[in-house]
Amino acid sequence: MLMQPVNLTNHFLIAMPNMADPYFSKSLTYICEHNEQGALGVVVNRPIDMTLQALFDQISIPLGETRLHGIAVHFGGPVQIDRGFVLHKPLGEWQSTLAVNQELGLTTSKDILQAVGRGNGPRQILVTLGYAGWAPGQLEHELAQNAWLSVLAQTHVIFDLPAEQRLPAAMDLLGVNFATLSEDAGHA
Repeated sequence: MLMQPVNLTNHFLIAMPNMADPYFSKSLTYICEHNEQGALGVVVNRPIDMTLQALFDQISIPLGETRLHGIAVHFGGPVQIDRGFVLHKPLGEWQSTLAVNQELGLTTSKDILQAVGRGNGPRQILVTLGYAGWAPGQLEHELAQNAWLSVLAQTHVIFDLPAEQRLPAAMDLLGVNFATLSEDAGHA
């Protein structure tokens, strides 16, 4: 069976209830890049026990904007968990940014954090440690195995809602209630 190529850049991946992988169980992942080389995304609903203030202290960058001090850093995925990834809007111009679309970027360079610390960074940010990555064809295979649902992402879900509301909000975009999803979807 030949799989149709699919591009899930700028989509949410919603982990199905039967997702056994502890990294992704009940997760909402935002796909930043998806092409023939594979896929890359960040989990957007897994705050960890670290604030932006603590992260900035660790990397010796002053965080001037007090409104950001208590914001949680998120677990972005199991790859490079010692490295920071900043999902942000607007795109801006940073040293190392993957442009997801015209308004959203994923930046790994320190200059964006320095700008945030000075108060002139992007208006909306989500900072993660680590990311989620898939080898070529792996994500397509997992979709075919009913591991994920996908829906076109809306940035307000990432930036305007508390972490625990992001997964249900993405489900609402699909018109599906998470509680009604069967653990063995697709096996009639």
